[in-house]
Amino acid sequence: MMQSLDLNLLVALDALLTEGSVTGAAQRLDISVPAMSRTLNRLRIMLDDPLFVRAGRGLVTTPRAEQLREPVRLLLQQAQQLLHKPQSLDLTTLRRVFTIRADDGTVALLATALLQKMSQLAPKVTLRFIAQGQQDVDALREGRVDLDIGVIDDLGPEIVRQTLFRDHYIVVLGHNHPLAQQAELAAATFAAARHVSVSRRGLLSGPVDVALAKQGLSRHVAAVTHTFAEAVLIVRETDLIATVPALLTQPMHQGLCCRALPFKTAPISISHAWHPRYQADPEHQFLRQLVYEHCQELMLSEK
Repeated sequence: MMQSLDLNLLVALDALLTEGSVTGAAQRLDISVPAMSRTLNRLRIMLDDPLFVRAGRGLVTTPRAEQLREPVRLLLQQAQQLLHKPQSLDLTTLRRVFTIRADDGTVALLATALLQKMSQLAPKVTLRFIAQGQQDVDALREGRVDLDIGVIDDLGPEIVRQTLFRDHYIVVLGHNHPLAQQAELAAATFAAARHVSVSRRGLLSGPVDVALAKQGLSRHVAAVTHTFAEAVLIVRETDLIATVPALLTQPMHQGLCCRALPFKTAPISISHAWHPRYQADPEHQFLRQLVYEHCQELMLSEK
């Protein structure tokens, strides 16, 4: 049966090999000579070798001890490096691929600025954006996703979540749409229009339909798309209207008419989430800080 390794024995053996005497090794480790003698006896039993033998007034090492001298020294150096506090992060030489799971609105809003800052601060880092599907903890736990950004449900105590900003819904429509002539939309007029909605799960109803139902109204959803970009493109080319987050789709809906919803809906909370395994990782901390600071800048620019 393999014996468990006591790292303290390796430290003692290294001191004995370096000092060449029990007394010198004891002084080096600040322990008593009898305690060092007992440790040497343990080493002799464990390694089945005397390690040190008397030669005149001193000790000389056995061939087995000489074989162990360099490997023990290297092993202790590796252990110290493993347990040593990481050095300061050098972003200019950092090579890492960060996988960010986000919808197309988040990518459109954040990616350009993040890439520009990365090119300045950490030019060898790669940001890989992947589409949001069904939210799951496994991808974060297993490291397949470094950061999840979007409307994130409570994934339980295992996942860390931080709010980035809050958004709200608006209506977008083409300039040639009949409703474009109205500065404010009535709920009944809004409901009577033909709609394109966005749902990555293909759902035909959502918060807008709940709000309409409270007023005894319903709408006809003519199309459901997977992304905001697809919905906005349809709005540009048809007489359909879309209800989308104002800030998330800002880069997409330029050139279209934007109107306030004729009823209130709950604010949209955009967060980023990660697994605690990366909580203390300085590289991951850098990514999170970059995302958070940019979102705060966006909020200030909107005020």
